[in-house]
Amino acid sequence: MPSNLNPLGALPARFRRQRLLIVGCGDVGLRVAAALPRRVRVLALTSTPARHAELRARGIVPLSGNLDQPASLQRLAGLADRVLHLAPPPGEGPGDPRTRDLLRALRRRAPPRALVYGSTSGVYGDCRGAWVQETRAPQATTARGQRRVQAERHVRFHGRSTGVRSAILRIPGIYAPDREGGTPRDRLLRGTPVLRAEDDVHTNHIHADDLARACLAALWRGAPQRVYHVNDDTQLKMGDYFDQAARLYGLPPPKRISRQEAREQLSPMLLSFMSESRRMDNTRLKRELRLKLRYPTVAEGLRENSGQR
Repeated sequence: MPSNLNPLGALPARFRRQRLLIVGCGDVGLRVAAALPRRVRVLALTSTPARHAELRARGIVPLSGNLDQPASLQRLAGLADRVLHLAPPPGEGPGDPRTRDLLRALRRRAPPRALVYGSTSGVYGDCRGAWVQETRAPQATTARGQRRVQAERHVRFHGRSTGVRSAILRIPGIYAPDREGGTPRDRLLRGTPVLRAEDDVHTNHIHADDLARACLAALWRGAPQRVYHVNDDTQLKMGDYFDQAARLYGLPPPKRISRQEAREQLSPMLLSFMSESRRMDNTRLKRELRLKLRYPTVAEGLRENSGQR
């Protein structure tokens, strides 16, 4: 890819032959790899042999390993100059042994210069619609959020103890037209209700392409042990977001229900997203990482996705 098309612009000469290791190379990881110039060699950890051909076809070197099998991670030590860790914690149990074991393996020999961890905005818990900056202390109330808090602690300790420039990205809802489940269309077609205005919660979003660009910016520009919010400029409550999407897709708006009705009708996972309200400040993303969002609002991203201009 020509340097003028690279989202970070022309890379300094000292970065031209570097290796990036992606751990958790799903949709966002593939977007990151696609955005890099060919002179940066991309490696990806995978526990699925069937993915090797797909990764190679995209110019990515597959490395066999499993985050749930620490012995399989030992070969990662010293392989990469930069590491992008996007793999989630286990779905149950306390803490995040996956992140702990990965970092232990990386520090065995020649730690990377920089490490970026993709966390979640859920570490904050319910902020009752308040504006949230990165200095706010995490207060996760769900087991899922608490595991992410523990993962962040592992990353911070790793950075302090090794001198690796570690950054944490706190990421809200990700959307994109070419991402599985990446738009509200399916949920609207299913007729899933949303909360009535008086019970509704503020929600935050980021387009998957902008998230990939933020990962790159943090890998090359992130400050040591720094936390960044990776969200767009949208200020919407969840129901208004789905109403907006329904108008763009030409679909009926979702039914509005009370919080009590939601407890009776919706799954615990969906309810957990409807129980936390916050508005994330993205000033650091723009000022420190110097990222200009391609999709500053979900209205622009969804309009682009729907083919409307």
